[in-house]
Amino acid sequence: MTSTQTIKPIASTSVVWTEWMDLPKFSLRYRHLSRAVLGEDYRIGVAIEELMPGAQTAPAHYHVFEEEHVFMLEGEVTARIGPDRFQMRAGDYVCFPAGRKAGHCLINTSGKVARYVIVGERNPNEVVVYTD
Repeated sequence: MTSTQTIKPIASTSVVWTEWMDLPKFSLRYRHLSRAVLGEDYRIGVAIEELMPGAQTAPAHYHVFEEEHVFMLEGEVTARIGPDRFQMRAGDYVCFPAGRKAGHCLINTSGKVARYVIVGERNPNEVVVYTD
């Protein structure tokens, strides 16, 4: 994309869902909005994710250089942050600052799909530490 090329709004529903799964308990699907608009030339990633009932986003982890934000759109999840657990529902927000050594992940313990917006940096020097 050139620096003079106009970037146009898109409908999030026009972005195809991508499935991600690492059986047996990590499973979600997402619409990567930043990639849909900018290809691989983005610094901040924005996606809509859906977490299925009984699934977890990933093993608990933290980011050394990247910050991550989650805004709940619908459904309920448990945000696991270090040893603590927090219930989140539509309208709730959480941030996972870079360098905080508390592993985080989302777990859907409800019987319904949870949908949220996730925003994160894309640092080429990123290091992820898995605390599980």
